[in-house]
Order: sequence, then structure tokens, then C-alpha cells
Amino acid sequence: MTAPADPYPALPMGVPPFQAPPPGFITHALRAGWRDFRAAPGFGLLTALTALAAGWLLFGLTLWAGHTFWLILAVFGFPLVAPLCALGNYEVSRRIGAGQGAGAGAVIRQLWVEKGRQLPWLSMLMVVALLFWFFLGHMIFALFLGLKPMVNVTTSLDVFLSADGLMMIGLGTLVGGAFALLFYGICVLGLPLLLAREVDYMTAILSSIAYVQRYPGPMLGWAAVIVVLLFLAMLPGLLGVLVVLPWLGHASWHVYAQIAAGAR
Repeated sequence: MTAPADPYPALPMGVPPFQAPPPGFITHALRAGWRDFRAAPGFGLLTALTALAAGWLLFGLTLWAGHTFWLILAVFGFPLVAPLCALGNYEVSRRIGAGQGAGAGAVIRQLWVEKGRQLPWLSMLMVVALLFWFFLGHMIFALFLGLKPMVNVTTSLDVFLSADGLMMIGLGTLVGGAFALLFYGICVLGLPLLLAREVDYMTAILSSIAYVQRYPGPMLGWAAVIVVLLFLAMLPGLLGVLVVLPWLGHASWHVYAQIAAGAR
């Protein structure tokens, strides 16, 4: 009698050889990601609905507390943790590529297995970074506008257009951009690498950053696509997140798959 196949076989060891981004890799990733989303939309919609509910809850809390400035920090901080929201979509696309079942139950079970591996360490690092960004953003706000009479963001635009307000926006944009660039470098290959290979999280982080440094043009091009699509998704009351977040999650896996030799 043949033993049943292990549903969670051992992963390949170490970092695979990374090749240069092939021509048109962004277009290919977006097309393949859209195809995967249409083939298995269940898990993507589940995570996107969760992100949407969290966004609406944050919006409601900030309005209730009268501190709508926190919405600006949340909008600019969301891309830091968006890869975590799309993590399950990486697994969906991986399973589709490997010819395995990609139902929401199978994906959730696989992500549960990951709790004993390296992904939780990188996930915790990203959450801590988001909290630090909120602290740092509030400190920058207090430094420039802490003594200004304000009600909220929507009724105090003149304060933001003052000299101090413009300096705050400029410094906050630089700091936020540096955070986003650093964590893009960490996650763009680091997260799918930890999902697909047996490797420690520091090796995954350093390998991902080194690759972005080696190929800055194409990799920053992919970062720009992510930023633009996420920004557009947040405009219509965050409703675009329902489509864009899982789509980008699937596409991000296909970026990794085109770069990592023998990705599966």
C-alpha cells in the first residue's frame, strides 16, 4: 500500500540563485497575478475584507477621538504591512503553480504550519516598524505643529499650508519614504523566500536588500507600481483594496518566481 503524500513536504534549503529581472517581468507578474486571483479568489477576498474592515474601524475611531491626523500616518503606514495582508495570496499562487489545491482551507492550514518557522519573526519586525512609524510621525507633527490651534485635518488646511506645516510635510515625507523603501527592500523577496525555502529570516532580509541594491531600476519600478495601485485603491473609501490587495499579492509571488531559479 502506497503511503499518502505529505501535504506539507520539506522545503528546499537555502537561498536559491537569483537571476536578473527578465524584460517585461512587471507586466508578466500583473497578468499572472490577475489570472491567479480569478482562479482562486476566496482567500484573497477574505484577507482584503479584513483589511477593509480594519481601515474603516481606524477611520471611525479617529473621527470619534477627534484626532484625524492619525489617518495620514495610517495611510502612509499601510504599505509597510500590506505585504503581510497579502501573504496568503503568495501561498495561493505557489500552490497553483505547483498544481496543488488552492482553497482557503488549505492555505490557512499551511499558514498555520508557518507559525513554527521564520515568518513570524519577520512579521513581528514589520508590525514593530509600523508602530515606530506612528510614534515617529506623531513626534514630527508635535515638533512643527504641536502648538498650532487645530481641529482636524479637514478643517485646518491653512495650518498645513503654513511654513511649519510645509516643513512638517516635507520631513515626514522623507522619513516615511525612507521607511517604505527599507521595508520594500526587506519584503519584496524576503517574504516569498521564507514561504518557499528553509532559510532564516535574517538571511532572507539581507538577500532581498542585496538584490534590490543590485538591480535598483527594475525593482524600484515594481515598487512604484505597488505604491500607485495601493494609492488608487484607497481613494474610493478603501473599496479598491478588495481587488488591488489580493491582485498585488499574487503578482508579488510571480515577481519572486521569475527571479528565483527553480521557485515552487
